[in-house]
Amino acid sequence: MPFLDINEQPEQHVFDGVSIRTIHGEKLMISYVYLQPNSIVKEHSHYHEQMGMVLEGSFELTIDGESRTLNKGDTYLIPSHVKHSAKANDKSAIALDIFSPPREDYIS
Repeated sequence: MPFLDINEQPEQHVFDGVSIRTIHGEKLMISYVYLQPNSIVKEHSHYHEQMGMVLEGSFELTIDGESRTLNKGDTYLIPSHVKHSAKANDKSAIALDIFSPPREDYIS
């Protein structure tokens, strides 16, 4: 199926105030991440390589102890097994995350 609608995918709540919608193929996954104001993605790591872009709003992203406020259009790369976390500011934000391989825990 070459054409997919992210809005038709089920919404999953992953942290308080943070939800995702995902689409995946055999070797990669995209995830729309919806951050409510002041929500927090707790520090974690995984073996998947992760790359992303801010689609709307802004949030603070910490990768391996280095923090930066990212705004619409900013991109990031999180290598495998590197600890990272995020914190939304006082407005909502949307990010697009890309994982390789797909996150098994996000596949319903």
